[in-house]
Amino acid sequence: MMATLFDNILEGVIADVAAREEVVPFKEIKRLSRNVPPARDVLSVLQKPGCCVIAEIKRADPVTNHVMPVADPATLARLCEESGACIIGCQTEGRRFNGSLEDVRTVKENVSAPVWCKSFIVDPYQVHEARYYGADLVALQVAALEQDRLVALLDRVHSLGMEAIVEVASEEEADRGVTAGARIIGVDARDMRTRTIDRGRFPLIAPGLPSSVVKVALSGVSTPVDLMRYAGAGADAVVVGEALSRSTTPDRLCRSLVAAGMHPACPSAR
Repeated sequence: MMATLFDNILEGVIADVAAREEVVPFKEIKRLSRNVPPARDVLSVLQKPGCCVIAEIKRADPVTNHVMPVADPATLARLCEESGACIIGCQTEGRRFNGSLEDVRTVKENVSAPVWCKSFIVDPYQVHEARYYGADLVALQVAALEQDRLVALLDRVHSLGMEAIVEVASEEEADRGVTAGARIIGVDARDMRTRTIDRGRFPLIAPGLPSSVVKVALSGVSTPVDLMRYAGAGADAVVVGEALSRSTTPDRLCRSLVAAGMHPACPSAR
């Protein structure tokens, strides 16, 4: 079977982690990660009334083959926070998304909102790395992890005071995430294996999630209408990434989404 984009990304991630560990051994990154200020409270932010807007800063998208003109992530992050975004995310994968952990550090130093390290975490080393660089929240893709590894990584994330958006694309993956102890489930409309977007995944999967789980809609958000549709299906938060990074007026786009998420007509705001 031919390797997919997702497979190629994971292969690159594994190689890059091994290279970084050659420079900074696991024992050292573990020590460093436990000597940084405590993580910011993510759950209290996501559990507020309304549909929260998570602004994701990314420099490229290999699914759509777009390169975004993000010259200054700190400025974009501040604009998004000032426009009402509750969490700021940074895509850190370097080979396909042109991201880096330095973007997390830069953003963390310039906003007071929680910061999300949006990466492809397959190894405990990356969890400690993310915490050291300032992440309050990380991403764990169920499709990339065996169940034992998912449970172990989630436990490690929580032990460092962080939260994880456990990303799923099917009801089976959602069940695995809940069983692993996820407190936040993100339903991803984007399929990196087929390079397609299916906004119908969230309304299919979200109703089966426990009420105690924070529900996040990933991908497919570029307008207030998109946000309202996801909120109507039970989303507590949405992630806006490519549309934000490509916009010439990201503050205006962010404000319009935040306003929709707080509008009385938005189910999450009631």
